[in-house]
Amino acid sequence: MNTRTIPSWILVLLLLVIFCDPVISQNRDAQLWTSISAEVKLVKRLAAGFSQELRFNENLTEAGTIYTDLGLEYKLNKRFQVSINYRFVEKRRKDNYYSFRQRIYIDLKFDEKMKPFQLLFRCRLQDEYADIGRESDGGVPDYYIRNRLGLKYDKWKKISPYVSVEVFSPLNARYRILLDNIRSTAGIEYAFTKHHKADVFYMIQKEINVSHPETDFVVGLGYSYKL
Repeated sequence: MNTRTIPSWILVLLLLVIFCDPVISQNRDAQLWTSISAEVKLVKRLAAGFSQELRFNENLTEAGTIYTDLGLEYKLNKRFQVSINYRFVEKRRKDNYYSFRQRIYIDLKFDEKMKPFQLLFRCRLQDEYADIGRESDGGVPDYYIRNRLGLKYDKWKKISPYVSVEVFSPLNARYRILLDNIRSTAGIEYAFTKHHKADVFYMIQKEINVSHPETDFVVGLGYSYKL
């Protein structure tokens, strides 16, 4: 398969969303997201993963969110993978206390090599419980479907530039809305060896269809180890 088979609307959508400045919003924030992750193959098609992430917000002045992830991923075939994951979240509140949250999510991933590109798609179904036993609603979960479409330039051995767009669709919002968050990302992966990889990216995250929407301008730094 070659690049002529890539639908033109995919390229146009990715490039426009990544490189066009979003609509001006009342609330803007500069953030830094850092992460470290590891993946170990258990058997032929099954792997276990762990990741730790720290996100700085308020123009990089405070540790806004801390994530700890554990998961299992099963490779169905050359194109499809499915995973189930648990995430423990510590999210800073306006009163400077942390809100403790638990999230379970299932990912279905698809990738198709179209030399020199690689098309990537991920569908995520997640539910998140916040402050169980501490809130008046008893910790009613938030349900989301998150779809992410990406395109990676995969010609070079060590360096892989990529772009992606991700949309968040709430399933149990008070008012019926299709989307409430959009993430547009451009980044570069660098493989030191087949086991060690670094990721640097720039993201624009924009809330929509909510009161007092916020736009975040994010620089991301990540390291991953795969055995």
